[in-house]
Amino acid sequence: MQRKIIIDCDPGQDDALMLFLAFASPEELDILGVCAVTGNVPLEKTKRNICILSDIVGNKNVPMFAGCDKPLETEGATAEYVHGVDGIDGIDIFDPVTKLEPKGAVEFIIETLMSAADSEITLVPTGPLTNIATAILREPAILPKIGEIVLMGGALREGGNVTPSAEFNIYVDPHAAKIVFECGRPIAAFGLDVTHQVFTTSQVLDRISKIDNPVAKASYGLLSFFGRYDAEKYGTEGAPLHDPCTIAYLLNPELFELKPCNIRVETESQLTLGHTAVDFWGSTGLPANANWAHRVDRDGFFDLLVERLSCF
Repeated sequence: MQRKIIIDCDPGQDDALMLFLAFASPEELDILGVCAVTGNVPLEKTKRNICILSDIVGNKNVPMFAGCDKPLETEGATAEYVHGVDGIDGIDIFDPVTKLEPKGAVEFIIETLMSAADSEITLVPTGPLTNIATAILREPAILPKIGEIVLMGGALREGGNVTPSAEFNIYVDPHAAKIVFECGRPIAAFGLDVTHQVFTTSQVLDRISKIDNPVAKASYGLLSFFGRYDAEKYGTEGAPLHDPCTIAYLLNPELFELKPCNIRVETESQLTLGHTAVDFWGSTGLPANANWAHRVDRDGFFDLLVERLSCF
């Protein structure tokens, strides 16, 4: 049975691989729409990038939407130093055939959820949570329609990747993250604790390089570029595939170990803005509001990725 999903992202090479994995899985996933948000690069580029990636996978049916161009309250940040000036550096940038829908992403999210049955739709945000939080603020009645929010963001044992305390997606819009984590719907959160277990290697890139289709070739170029920053930062061969963890979980949840935890987001401190306080051991006594991913079958993850890239 297909799961109906809305993807919300900020491409970003790892967002690109997430989209490739999703579009390679039509039997399991019914993608209702792909939304762009400001994050890794500004909205002008993320909304173009979702259309470029749509062209690469040969998408003809899934609509694309542009969302919020700034966080709810903070000035935000971008990450060209990681992803390059275009966000998806590593492939040729072109004017896409796919066009954005005239409707905005937040309007699309609200209308789609309001017309759905209770718990019918899964939201998959892999960038800052601005679009999702804005939709909740504008129309709280959408909440019962959300079956699960499967997001990439946060960190516990790994610390932060943009400040000592904060993971990028949460740091960019901590107020939006706070709204989402407190919304009362089921959440599966894939933070740095698990995504730092799926660094690419030369062996992974070699496997992808042997797949003869345009999506795999684009993946090889994206990952070859993406790996340079993290390899230097972490002393690894390549980069962690943060965002594809969300789709991999939807396709094969057995790859991951998750634990119910209470997660709170810091929105006031200058020192720890965007910190996710993950109560892994239940020390606060507060009820769990998310399932926190903390372990992944690395080999199984990359087997799934390579298998699905071979489908195009």
